[in-house]
Amino acid sequence: MRSIVLEVPDWPVMAYLRSIGDGASGAAAPPIAIVHGNTVMACSPAARAEGVQVGRRRRDAQARCPELRIVPEDLARDHREYLPVIRAVEERAPGVHVVRPGLCALRARGPARYYGGEREAVRVLREVHAGLGFAEVRGGVADGLFTAEQAARRAGGDDRVRVIPPGASAPFLAPLSVTELDDPDLADLLIRLGVRTLAAFAAFDETQVQARLGERGVRLRALAGGADSSPVTPSPPPPELERAIAFEPPLDSADQVAFAVRTTAEAYIAAVDVAGLVCTEVRIELTDEEGGRSERVWQHPACFSAAEIVDRVRWQLEGAGLSARVARVQIAPEAVDAANRHQPGLFGRGSDERLHHALSRVQALLGHTGVVTPAIGGGRWLAERQVLVPWGDRGPSPEVRSRPWPGSLPRPRPTTVFPRPVPVEVRAADGGPVEVDDRGILNSAPDVLLTDGTTNTVVAWTGPWPIKEREWDATRRRRAERFQVLDDEQNAWLLVREDGRWWAEGRYD
Repeated sequence: MRSIVLEVPDWPVMAYLRSIGDGASGAAAPPIAIVHGNTVMACSPAARAEGVQVGRRRRDAQARCPELRIVPEDLARDHREYLPVIRAVEERAPGVHVVRPGLCALRARGPARYYGGEREAVRVLREVHAGLGFAEVRGGVADGLFTAEQAARRAGGDDRVRVIPPGASAPFLAPLSVTELDDPDLADLLIRLGVRTLAAFAAFDETQVQARLGERGVRLRALAGGADSSPVTPSPPPPELERAIAFEPPLDSADQVAFAVRTTAEAYIAAVDVAGLVCTEVRIELTDEEGGRSERVWQHPACFSAAEIVDRVRWQLEGAGLSARVARVQIAPEAVDAANRHQPGLFGRGSDERLHHALSRVQALLGHTGVVTPAIGGGRWLAERQVLVPWGDRGPSPEVRSRPWPGSLPRPRPTTVFPRPVPVEVRAADGGPVEVDDRGILNSAPDVLLTDGTTNTVVAWTGPWPIKEREWDATRRRRAERFQVLDDEQNAWLLVREDGRWWAEGRYD
């Protein structure tokens, strides 16, 4: 099937820039790296010019480009910012298939017949992207999605379009690397076998490939030879749930704004209900007449009603600190779920609902950080893992906690964690201080522990476990050693030696 593919290079970077209101194009973007699991997933052209590459470790990337801006990967942000692009393309050529954020495909036959040819159709769709600020978009046309995507990646010239004639997929793909199959394990195996090009892989006997690599290997071999059976399946357009209201003239009272936004909130809830969904997180943006903006994501234990959204607009406005009168309020879903999973609480008034309402009221009186809940975050230090989340805000994501965090303390962790490390003294048997050299070697074994005026004998100890952070940064580098110490009263301590001093980070109660 003849397919058209349109790709916006470095889309995660572009989505991040759009989410913060930065209109810079890819070429003008500062050095930015999108990171997941401590690995660079995407980067801007400015970062690549400094030697940053996709697949590099975060520390290596920062060493090559000290001014690199590190941004966590956010698939929800990538999809959300790509939605307006898909809607604009749908207006010129319906039937868009979203392969992933930043990459979409269409069946070539309809647009080509309407616009007078495949190349002309891609040119029109590129103009749609350019009108939204994505002038670097590339287009490819070929037999099948895979070949069209490879053509788009290699599109050059002024029009940034590459058309592979019908039946010419195999010659076009032949010299490309096996890494283009997007299967790192298979690519590593083939390279170790001396098979580096798609043509060499496609030349393998299908029976042998199936016996060694299974059905997936057969599928990838067919792709390498230009035989792509992947259909272009138009994605159903997502429901339009976002609602906004503009005030002319702008309003300066929280009660006025809340009263005026009620109808908009009801329309928003009605649209969610028609779509068979419930909203479990809502994003509210307040914009003043001078362009200042306050944005907050509100969570809910079950779902929202129009009245609750109005209350959150009022509370957010009271704590927003906008410098001028409110000119616009925008309500958009951040997370939705199927209605039948939460139907009993659609307009819930249970204990959770009353508790949430009461605490939100207290928060409106005390300020955004006046009511907080504890959560576990990520980090190497115990104090970093204790996060106080303002009521209604999203807590640390599981991805942050599950990162490797080399140097972090394994389980079991201390049950008592001091908000600030407590200064202690550790002495040797001769009364002298216990020191640790640059190689992590102690000058004497710990024998006495002094904590808050109390002297105890050390009966057992283990360590050190070194922690080294940001060694490439002269101003923020940090180096320390951890120890576990048991005193004669059976108190187990987690001690840290840093900058020539001893500290107690926690205690195993």
